[in-house]
Amino acid sequence: MSKKVALLIGGWSAERQVSLEKGKKVEKALREAGYDLTVIDVKKDIAALMAALTPKPDVAFNNLHGRGGEDGEIQSVLEILEIPYTHSGVLASAIGMDKPVAKKMAAAAGVPVPEGILATKEQVLAGAVMKPPYVVKPPNEGSSVGVRIVLDKDNHPPLDADVWVYGDEVLVERYIPGRELTVAVLDGKAQGVTEIISKTGFFDYEAKYHDTRTEYVLPAKIPEDIYKTALDYAERVYNGVGCAGLARCDFRYDDSKGASGLYFLEINTQPGLTPESIGPSQVIRNGMSFVELCRHLVETAKCHGLEQQKEKSGNATPLESKKRA
Repeated sequence: MSKKVALLIGGWSAERQVSLEKGKKVEKALREAGYDLTVIDVKKDIAALMAALTPKPDVAFNNLHGRGGEDGEIQSVLEILEIPYTHSGVLASAIGMDKPVAKKMAAAAGVPVPEGILATKEQVLAGAVMKPPYVVKPPNEGSSVGVRIVLDKDNHPPLDADVWVYGDEVLVERYIPGRELTVAVLDGKAQGVTEIISKTGFFDYEAKYHDTRTEYVLPAKIPEDIYKTALDYAERVYNGVGCAGLARCDFRYDDSKGASGLYFLEINTQPGLTPESIGPSQVIRNGMSFVELCRHLVETAKCHGLEQQKEKSGNATPLESKKRA
């Protein structure tokens, strides 16, 4: 009998449309894998979600992006319902979405990060937080939403106060010139290094989802020692944060500085899932098809809280005991 899988798409973040569009590829793969699939368009309505998840599926495939979907919120609901789910657990998801905390975790693991500070919107608009060039970004958003590079001779404000809807806090980071690199990690193992060559100045939301000129070079054409270091750094961050399933670490590489020019930017615990997406493309290059990747994520799904409870007690969890009864 095939497993019953609930595919969660949509959500209520700025990345809702991305989830809906990319979810079609995941849906196709899961059906091809033979699962009994239900697709749920998740809204900010917990009662409706719980109704849609009744009776309980065997696994929830979390294809939500952004706040609410990859920051620990939906993971908490699934933990309470005792429904195993794909990707990282509550804590790792929350850390991954919180860029300042993720950077601290990376630094603690010996991974270089750009100098940065959390400031208020008013402080940033006053222009006294950091000497240009620097980057301003929301501390808790994905897909480069709200990111802006501030250069020396810019004649516009560091951020547009009229359209800044990301709260009062702003993450300001020293701008790292050079190249954009990204590494997917599956079950703790780094998969490869992709260089992203964007025609929009940097890999922003437009470059990620709309600009067909963006180039993805896999494997990245960088020195072998930098390639290996990027793989090592990605595994350190993934394991330090406590991730599970597929995640992706983003880096900047200032090639004028050689080995000391590689910096961690952020980790994405819910990376895009299509055969063409950066993370899956690295996995596919290593021999696993997209359908096999989706199947693997389903078969390794779990409730992280229940797993920890089981490890501590050495006994069956309440859910397992109920099933045995």
